[in-house]
Amino acid sequence: MAEGNSNSLQVLEPYRSSKDAAAGKVINLSESLGELTKDMTLRMIVGDMKYDQFNLKELVREVTSLAGAFNIADYVPFLGPLDLQGFKPRIKAVSKALDKALEKIIDEHELNIHEHQKGQTDFVDMMLTMLNQPMNPHDDPVYRIDRITIKAMILDLITGGQDTAATTIEWALTELIRNPRAMWPLQEELRSIVGKNRMVEENYLPKLTYLDMVIKETLRLHPVAPLLVPRESMEDVTINGYYIPKKSRIFVNVWAIGRDPNVWSNNVEEFLPERFVDGKIDLLGHDFVLIPFGAGRRICPGMKLGLTSIKLVLAQLVHCFEWELAGGMLPSELDMTEEFGLSLPRAIHLFAKPINRLLEKSMRKLIQFLV
Repeated sequence: MAEGNSNSLQVLEPYRSSKDAAAGKVINLSESLGELTKDMTLRMIVGDMKYDQFNLKELVREVTSLAGAFNIADYVPFLGPLDLQGFKPRIKAVSKALDKALEKIIDEHELNIHEHQKGQTDFVDMMLTMLNQPMNPHDDPVYRIDRITIKAMILDLITGGQDTAATTIEWALTELIRNPRAMWPLQEELRSIVGKNRMVEENYLPKLTYLDMVIKETLRLHPVAPLLVPRESMEDVTINGYYIPKKSRIFVNVWAIGRDPNVWSNNVEEFLPERFVDGKIDLLGHDFVLIPFGAGRRICPGMKLGLTSIKLVLAQLVHCFEWELAGGMLPSELDMTEEFGLSLPRAIHLFAKPINRLLEKSMRKLIQFLV
């Protein structure tokens, strides 16, 4: 089985025997999905090296915490130099530690580049092949890829990929459990295309059209970055009668766009994947009614990587198992409160109990991956 499949099944690590799987122990899906997507993202970017030795998970957690924290200077700029909340020392400390970790990762890849070329290559390996090379034969040297560029791209992908995937999968599974009428068509699509005698592999994903609709509807209701990444206007500009002065901080409220009845009709709060059945709206920034990853040149660089991980893991979880809420809770009783920050995860962790769906032979294969 492909490495991606093996990784996606790690979320079910507590089930190390057929007896445990049959018993259906309750697991903290929010926590498990968070660890899973971090491991998947880091493995794809820095490879199989022991990235824990660089403390990357903790450093990235601190970066996202600082980026999403309330900063009074964002609203009262003249207070910025005073640093009343003490952000500057924390930012300097984590920046220094992160730069040191990224330098070590690049150094180790350079030392072992010949070994990596013989086996599977990761993102850092590919970037190193372009180090100090112009983007095209006519490029000025200023546009060459250097170590600073590589470090920036690694950081962008790690910080953007982890929370995006985990939060989206968590909300998608929550909405599917809460709305059985949306869960059933997805299960039927998986049964029809994949079959109950095998697990989902990446080559099935392009055929899973209802899965695409579920992902789009999840990102409409629960965009990972509700205000996207703030931008700054480079010059005075007037758009649709609104005057925006130079150096204004611009926030795009995609959360509000996704719940605007003028765009989505009056049932905006309803989870309805079928609203995307015609396939005309995509996630690539072409349709401004749905831009969870941004648009244009500044669109999220890890979008396609993240979407593949989201689809594969969610499809695996829905195809392999039925899900029951802990403590006899009814789907209608699920708390849908969001935790505001740089991203919008569930405020309360999702606890659920899996019940086998695959045929016994396939379940034995599944358990073997988890042992």
